[in-house]
Amino acid sequence: MSGSRLVILTGLSGSGKSTAARALEDEGFFVIDNLPPMLLPQVLALRDEGDSASPMAVVIDARNRDFLSSFEPVFTSLRDQGQKLDIYFFDASDETLVRRYSETRRRHPLAQQGEIDEGIRLERRLLRPLRDRASGIIDTTGLNPHHLRAQVLQRIEGERGAIPMLVHLRSFGFRYGIPQGSDLVMDVRFLPNPFFDPSMRHLSGRDPKVRSFVLQQSACRSFLTHFEALLAFLLPQYRREGKSYLTLSIGCTGGRHRSVAIVEHLAEQIAAQGIELRIGHKDIDKGS
Repeated sequence: MSGSRLVILTGLSGSGKSTAARALEDEGFFVIDNLPPMLLPQVLALRDEGDSASPMAVVIDARNRDFLSSFEPVFTSLRDQGQKLDIYFFDASDETLVRRYSETRRRHPLAQQGEIDEGIRLERRLLRPLRDRASGIIDTTGLNPHHLRAQVLQRIEGERGAIPMLVHLRSFGFRYGIPQGSDLVMDVRFLPNPFFDPSMRHLSGRDPKVRSFVLQQSACRSFLTHFEALLAFLLPQYRREGKSYLTLSIGCTGGRHRSVAIVEHLAEQIAAQGIELRIGHKDIDKGS
């Protein structure tokens, strides 16, 4: 039996197992939903035959009516064979579960004649033995999807599960339109334009002469002081809310001089913080 990790996601319907599964899938787990427990040994054997080192997460819950009668001997056998197995039980208050089902208008799998309260009570009773054997219990009451994702990664992946932030810095020209998908847009057309200097018109903001011209302006220095402080505040807030990708677009008239110089400067500052970065200059070749 392979030593690769196996995580079982289980718990009450509507408690956030699907969100947890997607979060682990993004972290490189191979995820299977609604797998009958008795098939686990065969699936793991196929994984081992393929020499895959990827950790696996399996969602198993009361949708499978044979679940409760078969989980214990299967899990015990896997552990006896050396399989690293963790069981995480997802729970939430009855009020929260009822509200979620009401908002989504889904039918509870154990509800008789649409009675959600009765379905929740029955499911709690059926899942009690598994809850008692869980490696960890994750209560999702009051958590939005972003907070739930963050808690799942912290509990299951520990420090490794800290959500990374990828910042995509883009320069553009307002003349050609704001880039699609921009989360934040900053207009730097208030800065003196190198275009009006014949010696710099044919250059771009990547050129040291243009960059020096833009960055040495007193207005630019003051702007960068305030804007970098704003980013220092915003980026951790976005990370805390579970946002892993942020597009910051800086625009000037033509997207060739000022916005390019600012993006190149900000890239150095952000990269120094250990944040993963991508840079793009949408309109740099279109003139000014």
